[in-house]
Amino acid sequence: MRDLVFVAYLLALLFLAFKRPFIFTLVYAYIDIVAPQRLSYFLLNSVPLSLIVFGMAFLGFMIADDKKDSRFSVRQGAMVLLLLYCGYTTFTGALPEDAAEKWDWVWKALVFAIFLPLTLRTKLRIEALTLFMVLCAGTLIITGGIKTLGSGGGYGALVLLIDDNAGLYEGSIISMVAIAIIPLMLWLSKHGTIFPPDWRVKYFTMALIFAALLIPIGTQARTGLVCIAVLAVLQLRFVKYRFLYAGMAVTLGLMAIPFLPQSFSERMGTIQNYQADESASTRIAVWEWTIEYANANPMGGGFNVYRLNKLRYELAPDKNDDQPEQEYDYELEDDGPVEVIDEARAFHSSYFEMLGEQGYPGLALWLFIHLGGIWRMEVLRRRYRKTTKEGELWIAPLAIALENAHIIYMVGSLFVGVAFQPFVYMLVALQIGLDTYLTRRAQEAKWSPIAKQLPAGSWSQAAS
Repeated sequence: MRDLVFVAYLLALLFLAFKRPFIFTLVYAYIDIVAPQRLSYFLLNSVPLSLIVFGMAFLGFMIADDKKDSRFSVRQGAMVLLLLYCGYTTFTGALPEDAAEKWDWVWKALVFAIFLPLTLRTKLRIEALTLFMVLCAGTLIITGGIKTLGSGGGYGALVLLIDDNAGLYEGSIISMVAIAIIPLMLWLSKHGTIFPPDWRVKYFTMALIFAALLIPIGTQARTGLVCIAVLAVLQLRFVKYRFLYAGMAVTLGLMAIPFLPQSFSERMGTIQNYQADESASTRIAVWEWTIEYANANPMGGGFNVYRLNKLRYELAPDKNDDQPEQEYDYELEDDGPVEVIDEARAFHSSYFEMLGEQGYPGLALWLFIHLGGIWRMEVLRRRYRKTTKEGELWIAPLAIALENAHIIYMVGSLFVGVAFQPFVYMLVALQIGLDTYLTRRAQEAKWSPIAKQLPAGSWSQAAS
């Protein structure tokens, strides 16, 4: 029965897309984020759904779309270079067969991110993609929020739509994304036109934000708590009464503590005492190994090169009696640290993921793509922040929302290996689409026919 619902919904979207080909692009975003083929028992999981719909989106753009308004940006060029470079390291790296496993989905994410801005040539399309991204992620967020309220969740125990650990279904990733898109939720609730702002939109947005804030609690992902703190600090920049805002934020945080599950409080406490936490100690050891590996192999080792690492580190006993005892596969000695030996541990950081897999050139390209996006959104914010034109009031708030979302991702990715997360590259494409759309509009506003540029009576001079 569930398969029939998914098929009917997809067919309805595809039917609309044959009348408006841009909708194929939105359908692909839905498939990439929600992954209905993984939710299906037998009807959708047996066909290459994402590849088929991407082919339809590309053909729709080539055949039916007006391409004269499309622009190719510098950051799209950087993504092309990154795509080619990743292809090179995949087939020449240390573990070609293991690298091919990750390359199989990375190239699709990059190709779609390169293609997507070409289709975002109107304000309505930019808003439609923003809405689809928020609602598709909201499908998982609402489910996780309801389950958190009902059971309190648990680390590795909160099941969203399916029991899966890939893409946005992984606890740390959905925690980061849920917090990162809160600025986009707020923008849609104030400046959206597809669903004009009214009491229903505002209440739904408030409920969705509340569910998003519950996700880090339900998943008990420390990355989510860090992202909430970053969001709170970013909001300080634009509030009028900053001290009042800061005081209210701290007060609400303190008031929420008694209602939090004990397991959540215990896990968050390991942030402070990281030397006694095996997960944190392992990450530090992996990062040290990655730096040494990159220094010896500046071009990187290709995807999944972390499987080569062999780690040796010391885990200190917890001297704080107030901290809960942790269970390990070995006993911690009371009189000193214990030596731990491990291997093939993941990077747990996008920065070290890029450094180890793609080396210094790949890391430089990756930083250029993402930091360049933050810089361009700040440029647009400053350019349009004082505009009084009715048709431009939405621009600066959207630039702020995209900038804040990207900053939250950049901080969260310090602790999660999501350097090629498709949702984030859609966010990058959305930024590029907004940037190129506004650049084209600015160029058109300055252009005027030559008859208006020349003074009266000067046609004969111009002709001669």
